[in-house]
Amino acid sequence: MAGQIPQRFIDDLLSRVDVVEVVGERVQLKKAGRNYSGLCPFHQEKTPSFTVSADKQFYHCFGCGAHGNALRFLMEYDKLPFPEAVDQLAGRLGLDVPREGADDPHARERDKKRKEGVNLLELAASFYRERLKMGEGQGAKRYLEGRGLSSEVIKTYGIGYAPGGWEALKQHLGERGISESVQIEYGLLIHREDTGRTYDRFRDRVMFPIRDLRGRTIAFGGRVMGDEQPKYLNSPETPVFHKGRELYGLYEARQASSKLEQLVMVEGYMDVVALAQYGIHNAVATLGTATTEDHLSRLFRLVSRVVFCFDGDRAGRQAASRALETALPLMIDGREARFLFLPESDDPDTLVRREGADAFRDRVTCAMPLSEFLFEQAAQGRDLNTVEGRERFASQVLEALNKVPEGMLKSLLLEALAKRSGLAQQQLQTLLDKRAAPPKEQAHWEPVAEHDHAESREPEYVKRSKPRTRSQALSPVGRIVQLLLHEPGLVSALPDTLEWLPEDDDTPLCRDLIALLQAGRYRSPQVVLAHFQGSPQGQVLAELAKRELLIPKAAREAELLGLVEHLQHKQRKRSPEEEYEALLAQERAGQKLDKQQRQRLASLVVELAQRF
Repeated sequence: MAGQIPQRFIDDLLSRVDVVEVVGERVQLKKAGRNYSGLCPFHQEKTPSFTVSADKQFYHCFGCGAHGNALRFLMEYDKLPFPEAVDQLAGRLGLDVPREGADDPHARERDKKRKEGVNLLELAASFYRERLKMGEGQGAKRYLEGRGLSSEVIKTYGIGYAPGGWEALKQHLGERGISESVQIEYGLLIHREDTGRTYDRFRDRVMFPIRDLRGRTIAFGGRVMGDEQPKYLNSPETPVFHKGRELYGLYEARQASSKLEQLVMVEGYMDVVALAQYGIHNAVATLGTATTEDHLSRLFRLVSRVVFCFDGDRAGRQAASRALETALPLMIDGREARFLFLPESDDPDTLVRREGADAFRDRVTCAMPLSEFLFEQAAQGRDLNTVEGRERFASQVLEALNKVPEGMLKSLLLEALAKRSGLAQQQLQTLLDKRAAPPKEQAHWEPVAEHDHAESREPEYVKRSKPRTRSQALSPVGRIVQLLLHEPGLVSALPDTLEWLPEDDDTPLCRDLIALLQAGRYRSPQVVLAHFQGSPQGQVLAELAKRELLIPKAAREAELLGLVEHLQHKQRKRSPEEEYEALLAQERAGQKLDKQQRQRLASLVVELAQRF
């Protein structure tokens, strides 16, 4: 749903939800005086240091420092984005979550249409399940039984059957008042432009519903039972389904375990359900596409370890190489990726049937670490006993390391490369530094965090700077961001327009933060951080939150206004050429100019044209 969640609703929600109940559903708590205590769920410990206060509606761990309210706990423990955590808390009380801007007729119509689409897909899923039980579905039922699937697994994954007729689903939904145009939009019907005819997209196929993290059907995958092609047919892109983001089986994996430790990435629907049949419930599959950064970002929000499972043939190795390239930029400290290669002619389905669940789990446990696969790939086809072979090997690994975020993993990989190549680690570090982009180019393009979690909206892209270390001095704009983060209420003291903001690495984040604070009227730094959690912006803000703000509260507004005045003065001192270039750069970066900026740009065009 479009719009920000009002702060007043969040405050009211937290006042009505009991943090002891929320935490107690996931952690074993014991009464300890007026509080409750238990083993901390966020770090390993033998003696309880985790306390939940019913009076303060707060939890705190004296061991690792984890703390927060019921909303924060859901986000940290269940790895939920901020909007979904709010939805879950509101659901406990039977409340609908309001959004700022809900009176916008366009937003209201978009939300209504989206809800109708999800309801339509649920109706289709129910239709397919019912057809599997009928006489026409007996062939599909025998096929599933032949693949060793129990009725329990079939029910858990909502598997059904699409009849072989051309218009079975079309007629079923039409009788319920659903127009053909809506069925086409959500991928259930195909429209032939040459004949004007419409017919069911899925016919005579075993149907696998694809669900989002809330368990709602958002698309389908259909598998033939014979040798027809294509073997798998997926729903097209729709307002609620984007195959580059969704993963089959992720909802079911989360339902099977509230505390997942790792997820296994396999290739097909049948691999996922076959593993589930043998008690392995942590497998997911991409939907007819290669693994994307969106896929991995979603998985790493839920678990710290992802195991890629590929066939051992050439195609499998190539797919693994692509997955490695995708994973490298996401490998911040604490994350782990492994690669499992199956025997040739085997897939997870056939292997688990032949060897059993324990043997498959052993293979997962012994999967190749990312570091080993990286070195193996670089060494392939090269003679490391020669100078030239080691040079090419080291160059390829350095190229990969250039994509890995700064941290312990990168340092250890560099150390391992030094041992394998025979080069000094300092030499390799120097070479790596030369490959890195110059400081002024280290900003990179990232999608804006989708705070309203509207899956139908394409992400906007803005320029982001890499998180700075605590020792780095803040720019004036960075200082403003820090002040607003610690004192969100100061946003009301800012000028009406943002033309005082210069072109700076911190400017995109400053604009986003100001827009959020003005739209949501947030007053809590923790809620602000929650909105940006899991994004590059969130990393920068989390680092700024750790910096102590030494200015007394009474002087903070004056400090903010002083910084704005300083920037305004600098803006006034710019030449027309500099001002013109700055406004153009802002437009090129995808940042909309306000009315005054557009007028100023137009006047600058005239002014500069008159000089030539």
